[in-house]
Amino acid sequence: MSDVKVAPEGLDVAAVLDARGLSCPMPLLRTKKEIGKISSGQILHIQGTDPGSRNDIPGWCERAGHEYLGEKEEAGYISFFIKKG
Repeated sequence: MSDVKVAPEGLDVAAVLDARGLSCPMPLLRTKKEIGKISSGQILHIQGTDPGSRNDIPGWCERAGHEYLGEKEEAGYISFFIKKG
């Protein structure tokens, strides 16, 4: 897992999406919906437990024109950070 992009500290997030307990494809579907609610340049923080999101979210960001800022391992879940393009 050396290719995991670690999110920087102190990000100013505009919104938090709690996708913990959801299985693929729900975390990504919810992410797509939530990112539409924030402005370009703002940051969305996704909290998730689905290991597939580690591939799904960065891949989707690349295709959709958003900047994947990285992830952080938390107690019992993973935090993902996206800057809206």
